[in-house]
Amino acid sequence: MEEFPSIEVQGLSKSYGRVPAIHKLSFQVNKGEIVGFLGPNGAGKSTTMRILCGLIPGSSGSARICGLSIARQAESVKRCIGYMPENNPLPEAMRVREYLRFRGGLKEMPRRTLRRRIDEVLEICDLHYKTGRRVIGSLSKGFRQRVGVADTILAEPAVAIMDEPTIGLDPHQVLAFRDLIHSLRGKMTIILSSHILAEVERACDRVIILNQGRIVAQGTSEELRREFIRDSEYRFTLRGHGAGVAEAVRRVDPAARLSDPMPAGPGGDGAVAVRIESSRTSDMSESFLQAIEQVPGVHVQAFFRREPSLEDIFLAATRRSWKETEESLGRSTVRSVAADATARDL
Repeated sequence: MEEFPSIEVQGLSKSYGRVPAIHKLSFQVNKGEIVGFLGPNGAGKSTTMRILCGLIPGSSGSARICGLSIARQAESVKRCIGYMPENNPLPEAMRVREYLRFRGGLKEMPRRTLRRRIDEVLEICDLHYKTGRRVIGSLSKGFRQRVGVADTILAEPAVAIMDEPTIGLDPHQVLAFRDLIHSLRGKMTIILSSHILAEVERACDRVIILNQGRIVAQGTSEELRREFIRDSEYRFTLRGHGAGVAEAVRRVDPAARLSDPMPAGPGGDGAVAVRIESSRTSDMSESFLQAIEQVPGVHVQAFFRREPSLEDIFLAATRRSWKETEESLGRSTVRSVAADATARDL
């Protein structure tokens, strides 16, 4: 039996009148993958997710879920998907178990299966017995998000799509959500969007970055680091400093760039912080350390190589796409497109 990708998108576009929301998106998500969907406000993330869920039609292009065409087999596609929208609306007067029974009925789940599955998702989402009996309106934001996830995975969908599931959560709740997503790894394919980029990097196998309705980057964090962050950054804390430090660094890498020394802290002990940027891909930490330690009157107190974060990659990718668009369309057109996109998402 042929196995299809969980999600396959080719040339997908959506416009509202003359305003493009997304333009010729193409990507694929394989079975069991967890993929982060990133982009600034107005980038087209929510529009794409709604099309994938069959809630709104695309203007052109194609999208398939588990080999099924969203345009021609919408009802079958919806049975393969669990969807958690941003600011997930929950009925505050219903109890948690009551709500999940109601949702299971809408998903046409057999009654015997539903009873067992409710117990399973309550355990997976760490909604203990007493919480299952509580009225949803009495729950904290974190617990409401867990109820939303329990609803999303209730019918054991092949694909779960979650739009900003961590919005409004405190750091402890975000960590709990990360553990929850990790527990689902391999059991279903997950696409999630979030503005908490550090959590996306930890939870997801790959990321897709959108800007102005276009995909501007996609791949693993390591692949995107190699594409967008060409320089390595090293940070040294030194006691003593002088021209000899720069000379030592440039003996190792003539093209290296040094920052001006800055006080390393409020203690007033005379230590300074120096940042070194190098375009060499190999780790130069030990080479720089050995060269600096040979400078008379200089002592290295601390050093490390700073790894670019997903936030650095995100900023680099969106910056590059803005620059390319400005060059092709002119600044006034870009501002107009950005204003329309932001207004559309509000």
